[in-house]
Amino acid sequence: MKLRLYSLIFSAALVGFTSCEHEEVDTFDTSFTALNIWVGNAAAVYESTTYNYSYAYGEGSVTFYAQISGVPADHDRTFTLEAFGGDSALVVPTVRTEEYVLPAGAISGTYQVHFNAQHLSSPDLFTQEDGHISFRVKENTEFAPGTTGRQTFSVVLKNYLAKPDSWDSANYPQVALSRYFGIYSRVKYQFMIETLGLVDFTINYNATTAINTETNVVSASYAVYLQQVMQRALNEYNATHDTPLTDETGVPVTF
Repeated sequence: MKLRLYSLIFSAALVGFTSCEHEEVDTFDTSFTALNIWVGNAAAVYESTTYNYSYAYGEGSVTFYAQISGVPADHDRTFTLEAFGGDSALVVPTVRTEEYVLPAGAISGTYQVHFNAQHLSSPDLFTQEDGHISFRVKENTEFAPGTTGRQTFSVVLKNYLAKPDSWDSANYPQVALSRYFGIYSRVKYQFMIETLGLVDFTINYNATTAINTETNVVSASYAVYLQQVMQRALNEYNATHDTPLTDETGVPVTF
């Protein structure tokens, strides 16, 4: 009787062992990686930005950010962008993209799309009405499209001296330029560009360096220095001219 009981227990254990051997366990597919893109940085996510052809005689650029949804790879991975929509037929001849590289082990990176004013079909293009173009990642064996809202970014195109988007207001941690340079005027802004050599720069409270020349982001303390530079430049101008510098409405420029 005992022998029969032991036999039954052994048989049950054997069946259990055999079933465990054939059990299929779901695993996470590490080969799938979606690539999210936007203009901004890791902390500031925007779907669009502005590029002004008039700010650079030749080639200028727009910075965008890319970040994976997935796991890092043990090898470098590349991706490219394609332009679509809006005024892409007119704009593509002015655009230069690259074969962008996400290094092995990395989950994100900062990259650039380049625009060249010398390749515009007409110097009057986008001087009266803004243009638009969008970009998306070309799907390849390494990357699938990103999550909703992170699959594309757009660029508003101008070709005239335009008021910076962040002059009167800005979303934290950015700071409005008016805090340091006062009321906007075209003459004032042109004078700043000529003096500082900076175009469409932004001020960021969290910036750890005085100025990032790739993104045109300056720290709040460096903005104070730039304000002082402009004050000295204005004093020198007024001292060497018969009349003080005035804006397009005839009001004296101040900083």
